Amino acid sequence: MITVRPSSERGRSSTGWLHSAHSFSFGDYFDLRHQGHGNLLVLNDDTVAPGKGFGTHGHRDMEIVSYVLDGALAHQDNLHERAGGPGASGAPGDTPPTAPTGILRPGDVQRMSAGWGVRHSEFNALPDQPTHFLQIWIKPLFTGIRPSYAQKHFPPADRRGRLVRIASRRGEDGSVSMNADASIWSGLLDGSETATQVLNPERLAYVHVARGALQVNGIALSGGDGALLDGETTLTLHDGHDAEVLVFDLARR
Repeated sequence: MITVRPSSERGRSSTGWLHSAHSFSFGDYFDLRHQGHGNLLVLNDDTVAPGKGFGTHGHRDMEIVSYVLDGALAHQDNLHERAGGPGASGAPGDTPPTAPTGILRPGDVQRMSAGWGVRHSEFNALPDQPTHFLQIWIKPLFTGIRPSYAQKHFPPADRRGRLVRIASRRGEDGSVSMNADASIWSGLLDGSETATQVLNPERLAYVHVARGALQVNGIALSGGDGALLDGETTLTLHDGHDAEVLVFDLARR
């Protein structure tokens, strides 16, 4: 069974400097029909104005993957102050570092295991153009772990006409490892390029078209659209038009 999640029906929010589309319930957007898909809990499509961003805030016990489409996303955190252990509760008042600990650009993937608690901030590192990125939250396998990050660049040439695993539980195929029973693939498809993947029908899958257009098992999707797959044994992505796509293999929570 394939259920389409149209971009036009996603939740929306705007603060002036941030424009977001929510594939699943998040923040002030709540919809009982869209409470995640398996252990994929959040998929936010965020566009951040030049020089603006998310001030210091806390997370715990969540796997958070950031995927940059355009621009540059600067990241700061307090992990260097909390290397000693469970004192990192994420309580208000922690002082963030004064300099970015990393900048993500298109093709970069960052995984944050929030674990017992981390405080961080994210900002558009560019003064003159927006930054467009996807923020993905996946339910962790284990709670209360030591917070950590991993980051890796996946060149467009490697993803052209195929799906490349960018995140997985054990870092398979050179992907970023994460504390979650899930895998994420990225691909760039155009024209006659086709990508096929075998699916485990006992698990769930999700396809998100970040931009462009393509067909998923014969169903046409455009930028921002998603497809929830349940019980399918094969995924075929074809007839792409400048498409950038993410594919998720997911546990049933």
